[in-house]
Amino acid sequence: MSNLLAGHRRIVVKVGSALLVDRERGLKRTWLESFGEDIARLKEEGREILVVSSGAIALGRKLLKMPGGPLRLEESQAAAAVGQIALSRTYCEIFGRHGIETGQILLTLGDTEERRRYLNARATIGTLIGLGAVPVINENDTVATSEIRYGDNDRLAARVATMVDADLLVLLSDVDGLYTAPPALQPDARHIPLVEQITPQIEAMAGSAGSELSRGGMKTKIDAGKIATASGSAMIITAGHRLYPLTAIERGERATLFRASGNPVTARKRWIAGHLNTAGRLLVDAGAVQALAAGKSLLPAGVVGVEGEFERGDTLVIAGPDGHEVARGIVAYDAAEARRVAGLRSSEITEALGYEGRSAMVHRDDLVMDLNVDDRREAAFGTA
Repeated sequence: MSNLLAGHRRIVVKVGSALLVDRERGLKRTWLESFGEDIARLKEEGREILVVSSGAIALGRKLLKMPGGPLRLEESQAAAAVGQIALSRTYCEIFGRHGIETGQILLTLGDTEERRRYLNARATIGTLIGLGAVPVINENDTVATSEIRYGDNDRLAARVATMVDADLLVLLSDVDGLYTAPPALQPDARHIPLVEQITPQIEAMAGSAGSELSRGGMKTKIDAGKIATASGSAMIITAGHRLYPLTAIERGERATLFRASGNPVTARKRWIAGHLNTAGRLLVDAGAVQALAAGKSLLPAGVVGVEGEFERGDTLVIAGPDGHEVARGIVAYDAAEARRVAGLRSSEITEALGYEGRSAMVHRDDLVMDLNVDDRREAAFGTA
């Protein structure tokens, strides 16, 4: 493939733990130095670069001489506390050789899910970029318990890409792209160089986490791709173990490119679409799916089921008759109210609630369609 970095001005690069840390020797300094040279060259070309870096826990456990195998929560947090300092110092040193200032940003999932905190993080990162610095971003593993147990920096990187309106997200990993099946399990699996759209078939190709150093697997990379591409950012997955890994992409080394959606959404809808934690689900009928695809709001009449306990203003998944997600949005009712008005016509809502309710369960301004909805409409209605 041709130079996949060409034409992209603002690039988020995610670096996996296995690329940064060797279990026996610690930091892979030679690789990091080559990575720093890549970043410096891209910045000289006028690109804006952000780095989302794993490695704090892996590096910390090496420095603290912790044994191999799974760590308890408090051990992971202790390792992160030590490793984050060493990792930040190293990035500062390596980028500093090229006259590049480095800014550290530690985020939790809540920082990207709660609107006010999201906007604050966006402003801080944007200011750093404007001042010519390279933000180095990581999960705040010392305090974010749920992220340590279940989180990954692939999806965090995708959230950062949407937050800063990046043109491109690059996931440097221990695999060189997407295959039709996990190549470690099926040696004859075929590499896929280009993904135009993330369909259920593409999602089915994802594997599981690969090593104790890396908490993410191909599934989290596909999840990241859904977040990024829906918001207008292209995404590349490629092997990062080579020296000068970004140069390797430019030279056409094997990778998978996920094209961005042709219909970029507003900043508010990017935030909605990128939610990793949703508070519940609304199950809707086929008519509602068709109405949503036509750009209409979700009315109570089209809701056939309500799952979860949520409050007005929470983000919910909207699922069609087959159970697959067709949209997500900010709900205008709490869970108890939603159950009382589900399936009712607008004229029946006031009587059911005892007061005047809202006409829409989810207003179209607070709703984002899933990119695969056209495929599902075709299955449901027999038309594209």
